[in-house]
Amino acid sequence: MAIIADHGTLLILIAAFFGLLMAIGIGANDVANAMGTSVGARAITVRQAIIIAMIFEFAGAYLAGGEVTQTIRNGIIDTSAFSAQPDVLIFGMMSSLLAAGIWLILASMMGWPVSTTHSIIGAIIGFACVSVGPDAVEWGGVKGIVGSWIITPLISGVVAYGIFLSAQRLIFNTDKPFANARRYGPIYMFLTSLVILLVTIKKGLKHVGLHLTNGETWLISIALSVLVMVGGYFYLARKSFVDNADEEDHFRGVEKVFSLLMVITACAMAFAHGSNDVANAIGPLSAIVAIVHDPIALASTSPIVWWILPLGGIGIVIGLALMGRRVMETVGSGITDLTPSRGFAAQFATASTVVIASGTGLPISTTQTLVGAVLGVGFARGIAALNLNVVRNIVASWIITLPAGAGLSIVLFYILQALFG
Repeated sequence: MAIIADHGTLLILIAAFFGLLMAIGIGANDVANAMGTSVGARAITVRQAIIIAMIFEFAGAYLAGGEVTQTIRNGIIDTSAFSAQPDVLIFGMMSSLLAAGIWLILASMMGWPVSTTHSIIGAIIGFACVSVGPDAVEWGGVKGIVGSWIITPLISGVVAYGIFLSAQRLIFNTDKPFANARRYGPIYMFLTSLVILLVTIKKGLKHVGLHLTNGETWLISIALSVLVMVGGYFYLARKSFVDNADEEDHFRGVEKVFSLLMVITACAMAFAHGSNDVANAIGPLSAIVAIVHDPIALASTSPIVWWILPLGGIGIVIGLALMGRRVMETVGSGITDLTPSRGFAAQFATASTVVIASGTGLPISTTQTLVGAVLGVGFARGIAALNLNVVRNIVASWIITLPAGAGLSIVLFYILQALFG
């Protein structure tokens, strides 16, 4: 208690820096995963990916990031186990942020697409086990999260497989692929818009004080998605678009349609990622701020301080701009050869899965979800379309991440305790 009373402001400032570092690591690694398919399919450039991330990652983090933040803050460990020593919980959360941030930045420099969720959860479990004991860990909640690491790649892979096959059947394997792309493209626009609008309205607007019923949410989402679909129909029917596409072969014209769709799904993926993975950085930071302000009420739910969500969003954008290129190359071109139609299938499946998980408060791994979707697209073309060496290296990096986060967190925990006496 004395440490918190004497150094509360300093602890918050250091924790904020560690949280920013963690957010930068998320931007360098996980956001690069999210945008890598668009860049790899050559639907957008790296600069355009950064601009999209600046807008939609920040919006997702600020508007819809609070739900998952509560899971990271209160769902991994039993905070009441630290009631007699809240300073230990603060040091533990600080060490977790720094450990996960260091690992993510190192992995990004090497071009390894690792899981930020694995990193922070492993770090939290590591310090909890050495400070209070294994009983402080909510193993039931951890089992559910671990289960999601298996289930969500499977779900996203199946969805991507289905979307890609539908495009093959409805568009590519027909006599008039370009005409059918213009016919069915707006339907894909509708589905993508519906997914992102549902979470934006239901989860995002709740944080700004507007609460809508499920029926109202679905009605508004469907209405706005219909407008997007109609707008897409008129855009694809424009004479300038048709003439430019007809100058090339039909299949390249079709890919032009899917390039447009990928811009929409890139925005959806950025928002979905910001709403889910920002919690990995600001969840522990939010817990630290809450404990400093009220060391006694460890187990209670407290509102997120206004500056924490923007801090996470800013850090994510900085990380992508400074260090995201190498991981984008690994995801965008290393696993399988992506075209706009294949990339759209993978992005749509990933965005849908991440958005649903964010709405339920389950902190899934965006990395594993995206890789599962890309694998689904690859399987749709045959196993030979996959670079199994790259897939094997990615899986190996996932296995290393959990113990790496835990080990770094334990070392940093003891260092912080020693520094503050």
